[in-house]
Amino acid sequence: MSRAFVKEQDGQDAVEELPEHPISHNPNFVTQRGLAFVDEEIETARKRLAHAQHETDRAGIARASRDLRYWTQRRATAQLVEPPKAPKKVAFATRVTIKRDDGRAQTFSIVGEDEADLEKGLIAYTVPIARALLGLEVGDEAEMPGGDGEVIAIEAL
Repeated sequence: MSRAFVKEQDGQDAVEELPEHPISHNPNFVTQRGLAFVDEEIETARKRLAHAQHETDRAGIARASRDLRYWTQRRATAQLVEPPKAPKKVAFATRVTIKRDDGRAQTFSIVGEDEADLEKGLIAYTVPIARALLGLEVGDEAEMPGGDGEVIAIEAL
């Protein structure tokens, strides 16, 4: 049986036992921007940890320590992938524009899992749309979730 809370013997407040952030089993490919993002997250976690330690905020220490462990592990396994020069095919570290069957144009940048942000058009290379696009060339049709589309442009990030 797992314990939801842990109390110190000296009577300090209970601190929730936090689960670790899940680490992806996929290769940790990163762009230069993604690597910088991971480094920023490590620095942020270190600052939060130092602040929590200064304030003797045990819950804050637990959260910041967990985040620092996650980001340190992600940094240790990061595999920097340089964008291809003048890409002819959709690949990691490329930006691809597609024209959907309904006439909409959409642009996606294919990046690593930690860098992904759908609102900014950054999709992880592991998601279904990216997998459907990888290896295609301009003019190729892509069968994708949400409707098919034609690749109309590919550029390096």
